[in-house]
Amino acid sequence: MKYFVFITIIFITACSNSKQIRTVTNNVAAPTLPVNVTLNGKLYTAMFQQRSAEYRALCFQGYNIARMQIDAYSSSSEKPKAIITDIDETILDNSPYAVKQAYNGIEYALDTWFDWTEKSSADTMPGAASFLKYAASKGIQVFYVTNRMDKEREATLVNLRKYDLPNADPIHLYTRTDTSSKEARRMQILERYDVVLLMGDNLADFSNMFDKKTEKQRSDNSTILAADFGKKFIVFPNANYGDWEGALFKSNKTQAQKDSVLKAVLKSY
Repeated sequence: MKYFVFITIIFITACSNSKQIRTVTNNVAAPTLPVNVTLNGKLYTAMFQQRSAEYRALCFQGYNIARMQIDAYSSSSEKPKAIITDIDETILDNSPYAVKQAYNGIEYALDTWFDWTEKSSADTMPGAASFLKYAASKGIQVFYVTNRMDKEREATLVNLRKYDLPNADPIHLYTRTDTSSKEARRMQILERYDVVLLMGDNLADFSNMFDKKTEKQRSDNSTILAADFGKKFIVFPNANYGDWEGALFKSNKTQAQKDSVLKAVLKSY
């Protein structure tokens, strides 16, 4: 009995002195977590994205609406038809990156983002591959307009080709140039193609009316364009990141500053 107690004390002491904890779920070891890791909002939004049936349903809903719009589309234009789509959180799911960053106690950082995209391992969002292949079967070309950098082109194409997505080639992939605004790239496509619809998770994926705008301007302009959502513009859910964060937090970067902003703007009773 004394021997058992002695071993137990050693075990507890060893665990207490360890700087990291490793859990096992379904016989699969989870990533190593620092003891002082903060289960911040990014983990909760990533959990919603990865595990909730509601997120899957929202994705299916978006692609179903897009499919109906394709079927109902009519135009007198002689230009070939096309779709313009964003990639991240519109076609590819990057929630594992958010989880990894949260485990390390940090948010987005360009060097770690490059490490992630270089892996070409992002999964497709529920229903994405099926929809894009359906669009291609209707003779519609798919243009991928993304704010991934030019250095990410090859890895991105590898990722898209992994799921046999249509038009996953250099001609149809428009990466970020000298600005995050996608307006110039959209216009290049619109000059040559009859664009049936645009898809994205960020309102700047659709119009320059949302580029670098304040929270109020974004809200007002979404009201102005209300009739286009679900018709010309298909929006996908992304609670993890986006221009809405910059519009809300502005120059406040630290967690304490962000917490202060949230306390000032969120409604309660």
